[in-house]
Amino acid sequence: MKKIFRSRLNFFALLMIALMVIVVGCGTAATTPAPAPQTVETPKPARPDLILATTTSTQDSGLLNVLLPIFEKKTGYKVKTIAVGTGAALDMGEKGDADVLLVHAFSAEKKLVDDKTALNYQLVMHNDFIIVGPASDPAKAKETKTAVDALKAIYASPALFVSRGDKSGTDIMEKALWKKADLTPSGSKYLQSGQGMGATLTMASDKEAYTLTDRATYLSMKKNLKLDILVQGEASLLNIYHVMQVNPEKWPKVNADGAKAFVEFMINPDTQKTIGSYGTDKYGQALFFPDAGKKMEDVGK
Repeated sequence: MKKIFRSRLNFFALLMIALMVIVVGCGTAATTPAPAPQTVETPKPARPDLILATTTSTQDSGLLNVLLPIFEKKTGYKVKTIAVGTGAALDMGEKGDADVLLVHAFSAEKKLVDDKTALNYQLVMHNDFIIVGPASDPAKAKETKTAVDALKAIYASPALFVSRGDKSGTDIMEKALWKKADLTPSGSKYLQSGQGMGATLTMASDKEAYTLTDRATYLSMKKNLKLDILVQGEASLLNIYHVMQVNPEKWPKVNADGAKAFVEFMINPDTQKTIGSYGTDKYGQALFFPDAGKKMEDVGK
């Protein structure tokens, strides 16, 4: 009997030990942490450096500070921005010194597209040009009906006018307006800054002068300026931006893949949405209006 009892006791002891091992083993398996999800990194392009030649307004307005980090994170490209007047940006394209251009002077841009220096030419966005000046408005520009009439009034008054004088898109528009006014401004009342929009606005503010500016740069700097909007709203004052690649068949050294990726990014619906909302939280209105996919004649409608 004792042997039978011991045998049963040993059996039950072994059974309990086995059950404990199973329970502990199951508990360990249940609490083992799952492997951490692996981060998928954006593939690094073979040529990550990309040169963007653009107008100063896209930089001075702060828009590029929002868009470029998104583009770089999505694609792995690293953008070197050269913000100059549109004329200088187009010159860089003609010489193959930039990979992609973001500019706003349609008549000058068309030449590069027509001679195949640029390709993948896409409409991106618009805002508008405005004439700003001192609140006292000594030339009574605000009382005129058109921008051309305003320039005539400014030129006939003792007031100063500050021009960029840098062959930028803004400068091209200004010269076209003077031509429509049948005037060739010169002399001590007509100052040329030779600088970008931000510096020109500061100069006009300091000298209590008038100037032509894009709305985005003005709004982004308004709190530091003593300038009011005096002329605005004409269809002829639309400021239209295009993006384009520099043709690699003409300039083999350009980063064709990077330029193509940037063009596609700028016309992407998500990017267009970001462009359309930029400035609304800070300035109470959008600084740019998205236009990808539109025809030129439909811009501003």
